[in-house]
Amino acid sequence: MDTKALQKLIALWFEEDIRDGDHTSLSCIPDTQIGTQQLIIKGDGILAGVEVAKEIIRYFDPTLQFEGFIEDGAEVHPGDIAFRVTGKELSLLQVERTMLNIMQRMSGIATTTHNYQKRIADTACHVLDTRKTTPGLRYLEKEAVKIGGGMNHRIGLFDMILLKDNHVDFAGGIKNALVRAQNYCKEKNKDLRIEIETRNLDEIQQALETGIPDRIMLDNFTPERTKEAVQFIRNWKSSKYIEIESSGGITIDTLHDYAVCGVDFVSVGALTHSVKSLDMSFKAVKK
Repeated sequence: MDTKALQKLIALWFEEDIRDGDHTSLSCIPDTQIGTQQLIIKGDGILAGVEVAKEIIRYFDPTLQFEGFIEDGAEVHPGDIAFRVTGKELSLLQVERTMLNIMQRMSGIATTTHNYQKRIADTACHVLDTRKTTPGLRYLEKEAVKIGGGMNHRIGLFDMILLKDNHVDFAGGIKNALVRAQNYCKEKNKDLRIEIETRNLDEIQQALETGIPDRIMLDNFTPERTKEAVQFIRNWKSSKYIEIESSGGITIDTLHDYAVCGVDFVSVGALTHSVKSLDMSFKAVKK
């Protein structure tokens, strides 16, 4: 994520939290007092959000001095010190919660993604995220997925065409939806990959017959039906490699059952919508 976009978010976060002042800190901490706080890890996981934390700290008070010890993507354990920050204690106290909220959330997502991808390490399959993200935090949450070893699906509605069941039904069927999508890209001079969601072998065949989709999604298939669908697609004579994605209610316990069927991707909304934040705290270093 670019710095300007991140700074816009940071401004909103501080407006939400501080408004006309941190009256608790202002009431009892002298403006000239200097101190140090350190980020202490309190759980096992994958660290994410260090670079964002640096930008939060830099944005709020450029005089704060950041000393890093652990980088994004590293495995962390209780008691690890990720970084220390030294400067005005008033500034440290005011950046604390905003910085922790972001880091805990991103680290929780990175940890969850790491655990999912580790389950299928013996396959060529990759875990994908979805658009089931926190409004306003999508770029950061998807960055956390990458830090955790997963891959991003599309970022939003603008960078890929994904024809889902409602699009298909409104368009009047698989063929209509795909042909219209292809024509739209040509008319608008858009170089967008086209994926279509399918619900059964008949819809898969209709999609394959058009020769249009770059990726076929198998929605709510069982592992048995997924294996059958993968074989059907792979046996289809096509001039290009068609990617296959499994989606719909797949959990960490069933993930491997789908991966071994030969799909290229498994998309999991739970990577971002049902995550437990990684516990950590930003504590003063006593003088």
